[in-house]
Amino acid sequence: DLLITSSFLILCIAISSLVGIGDGRNTFNVVDFGAIGDGKTDDSDAFAKAWTDFCSATGDSSTLEIPANKAFLLQSTTFRGPCKSNSVNIQVSGTIVAPDSKSWKQCGSQCWLSLYDVQGLSIDGSGTIDGNGRGWWNQAVYFHNCNNLQVKGITIVNSPKSHISINTCNGVSVSNIHIDSPEDSPNTDGIDISSSTQVNILDSSIKSGDDCVAINGGSSKINITGVACGPGHGISVGSLGLDGADDKVEEVHVRNCNFTGTQNGARIKTSPGGSGYARGISFEHITLIESKNPIIIDQHYCVGGGGCKGTSAVNVSEVTYSDVRGSSADEKAITFDCSEEGCFGIKMEQVSITSSVPGKETIAYCQNAHGTSSSTSPHVGCLTDVESQIAMVKCTRYKIAYENTDAISSKLKDGKSDY
Repeated sequence: DLLITSSFLILCIAISSLVGIGDGRNTFNVVDFGAIGDGKTDDSDAFAKAWTDFCSATGDSSTLEIPANKAFLLQSTTFRGPCKSNSVNIQVSGTIVAPDSKSWKQCGSQCWLSLYDVQGLSIDGSGTIDGNGRGWWNQAVYFHNCNNLQVKGITIVNSPKSHISINTCNGVSVSNIHIDSPEDSPNTDGIDISSSTQVNILDSSIKSGDDCVAINGGSSKINITGVACGPGHGISVGSLGLDGADDKVEEVHVRNCNFTGTQNGARIKTSPGGSGYARGISFEHITLIESKNPIIIDQHYCVGGGGCKGTSAVNVSEVTYSDVRGSSADEKAITFDCSEEGCFGIKMEQVSITSSVPGKETIAYCQNAHGTSSSTSPHVGCLTDVESQIAMVKCTRYKIAYENTDAISSKLKDGKSDY
């Protein structure tokens, strides 16, 4: 009887450890559902079975474990919610790898890994997601309608297209992640954001063949802080208005970010023929190291010769550049190429961009841009120089005061008692 009782207790403890009995937690390890993890065997079905049980579990929280020291080969897979637990967590300790182009199964418009309608989702761990993208260019990890989403600590490499795509999500935190794809990989944006609000991207490093972060139409309240970008095409608002689209973006704030060897730095790009607005945008405390186009607004952005039809433009306004310093790999350090309708409310303060080539000067190109600048180098001709304006006002006051002094002296000599 004692032996039977002891065996029963051991069994109960094992089960409790596996599924979290008594504390409202459920843990599901993909290996328990048949995943091999040798990097060669297709583990897609095992992941699908694990997801079904994981997402169906009730309780305070559920965790899907991808264990360390294994590489799980997955075909294009969609994970759908909603899930029943109050919070759901994917713990990535091992590696998830995509097949090469020869064995990739047919997929829809969003590939490789897609998550739909999963609320309260967190993804973390020290593991790696490897898109094996050199031979097949398509999207890596796609989140749609995943509110209160957290992604932390993971590494994503060799994406076949965008590394992380965030679409129609509200309340997103991406922090301490590492993205790494070759500089010459096509369209491998680090993080794409569209139709989403309250998105925070924090303390991460992004190396890619395209934008480190791209903020697209329908997005607002985007905060990007502590991102090291490079190589890549910078942090971009847009492109907006492509093929006549009506795009709206506002309240985008980029702070304490570094751009090293990037094709662009702080960029806003819109296409002719579009409509909508990009407003309330700031780039503050930015460091540049040999970046091309360190500061650029391009309202004549075309893709493959298309997207440049029509004369209307997305309205660009209320853009601030503050404490932006470093070096430019090109002579042109600042470009404001605005449409005929103009960009308004541009404010530059404490901006200093020198050439990375010793002894060479930097210049600014400015067309149809309106606003102010102070302590800005190179000089931006079409913005009002606040310091020069202040100096002119002082000069005018001194001149008036001097002229009045002469008049008063003359009156006194004439014996006028009212002076």
